[in-house]
Amino acid sequence: MRLAEAASPAIRLREAQLAAAEGARREASTLLANNPELSLQRSDLRTRVNPAPDERSKGWAMGIAQPFEIGGQQSLRRQSAAAALEALDAEIDDARRQVRGEAALRFQAVLAAQRRIQIEQRSADLFDSTAQAIAKRRAAGEDTRLDANVALVEAERARNALGVAREQWLDARADLASALQLAPATLPEVSGDLAMTTGGPMPYALDQLVTSAQARSSLRAAAARETAARARLDLQRANRLPDVTVGLNVGRDGPGTARDRITTLTLSVPLPLFKRNQAGVGQALTDLATSQVERAALIREQEAQVRRLWLRLNSQRERVRRLQQALLPASLDNQQLAARSRQAGQIGLLDQLVINRQALDAERELNDALVEYHATRIELEIAAGWSLEGSAR
Repeated sequence: MRLAEAASPAIRLREAQLAAAEGARREASTLLANNPELSLQRSDLRTRVNPAPDERSKGWAMGIAQPFEIGGQQSLRRQSAAAALEALDAEIDDARRQVRGEAALRFQAVLAAQRRIQIEQRSADLFDSTAQAIAKRRAAGEDTRLDANVALVEAERARNALGVAREQWLDARADLASALQLAPATLPEVSGDLAMTTGGPMPYALDQLVTSAQARSSLRAAAARETAARARLDLQRANRLPDVTVGLNVGRDGPGTARDRITTLTLSVPLPLFKRNQAGVGQALTDLATSQVERAALIREQEAQVRRLWLRLNSQRERVRRLQQALLPASLDNQQLAARSRQAGQIGLLDQLVINRQALDAERELNDALVEYHATRIELEIAAGWSLEGSAR
């Protein structure tokens, strides 16, 4: 899980967005939203008089103007940027959890494929030895050609199933290598036990999972997105108020013998007669409504998903328990009894093959049930925001 988290392109893409969000937050934290404007002016005035000589005067002026927002836009801009950054942090945390869960699922798939290979290998060895024994008995005239053909077909089917299991194992290892972003020619080797301990209680209760789901990263991200959308709506409404621009100009003008010093204070306000930011307010209203609908749907969907997966997990847990405690022991016992009965001549070849097939099918069903159980368990812990294996524990 740690390897997958460190190498995940999805997480790196999310983290790459942090620079833009942090830049927006720093820009919103500046003292004023607009930069001051500096102006320079140079004048040369020549006046023709009669009689001559003409009069000539030169002047200069320098000014600075600063727009000021009067609707509290700066504070709203800071709230929006901070909420967007918080949402992105929560989304990165949720992406990490998703990547860890995907790595766990693929790891379990490799374990299941390895266990399936072991089952199919035992099946191939069992039916191959049976086919060889039947061939010897047929050569001695004790079994029929039909018995030999049946045993041969079962042996070939077992070898084919073994080949399919190995192919699935290769695919599962390739999927795990993709999650870990390993080199294309590298396939990981894993070890572990897929079995489930049925004696102890579940490590969590449904109420704990529902409470944990309410604090999941995706919900925190949705709440932060809604906060940012509400701040942007207030900002667009505040932008209807015109900015006030205050300017100060200092200059000199007049003939050289009588130069005047001029100081001018200016105040300009645009009149909001035609453009009143209707488009910005409308888009902000749409974004806020969308974020509210998405958050409400996510809250409902996550709790429903937790409850659905909880019911499925308990059903699969009971199914695995029955397979482990009832079906599998009885099938293995029948297999041993059938072998002794076959040697004693009490049952025929077809009866023994049926019993052997039942025992192997029981192991396959248990393996499939364990895969489904662990997949549901991981999905449930992801949906509930519960601590996954390999992280806090």
